[in-house]
Amino acid sequence: MVERYLRSHPQYASKLFGVNHHKFTDEADPQWKQVLNDCGVKGKYALSPQAKGKIERPYRWIQDRLVRACYRERISDIKQAQLVLNSLIQKYNYKWIHSTTGEIPYIRFQRALKENKSLFREFAVRPPYKSIKDIFCLRANRMVNSCRKVSINNLELRVPSAPLQERIQLHLIPDKESGLTEIRFWHEDDLLDIQKVKNSDLNLVQF
Repeated sequence: MVERYLRSHPQYASKLFGVNHHKFTDEADPQWKQVLNDCGVKGKYALSPQAKGKIERPYRWIQDRLVRACYRERISDIKQAQLVLNSLIQKYNYKWIHSTTGEIPYIRFQRALKENKSLFREFAVRPPYKSIKDIFCLRANRMVNSCRKVSINNLELRVPSAPLQERIQLHLIPDKESGLTEIRFWHEDDLLDIQKVKNSDLNLVQF
């Protein structure tokens, strides 16, 4: 029984037997992967040079032409360069014939939608969540103390309806314009509370 448990929870084996457990790529759940999971999307990793090249090629194609176009037109201002980039993307998507597919990307994409061969799906907020704020957000797990408080970056927040001594999930939605972060407190499938705090008090990582 113990052996079976340790196999399914290898992180505890290190404490009992001194075995170091290192997470693999698929075992880690960074912020972006949690968002994809809530959207019903499974992340696929490009583990070969060929797969990575296929993803990066169109971006390098545009980057090369952007540099050349800016050089020809003697552009050194970022706002003017943005206009050139917008023009290149417009031509790439709607005018130029792709060298590999032999088709204009927009026309190819529209045909795939019509024939139901596209992996794109209409977005919908899935239960138990009630808002896109619960999906496109920063997340943190915290333990509720005996005073029904949780702490994040040295800021204590009281959650009256939170269960004692259990972990809850904080969904953080920072807003730069208002200077406030909305925090939505979740426990399992229940939205416990919604609070707003100052970004400066929360001291989030600046992007």
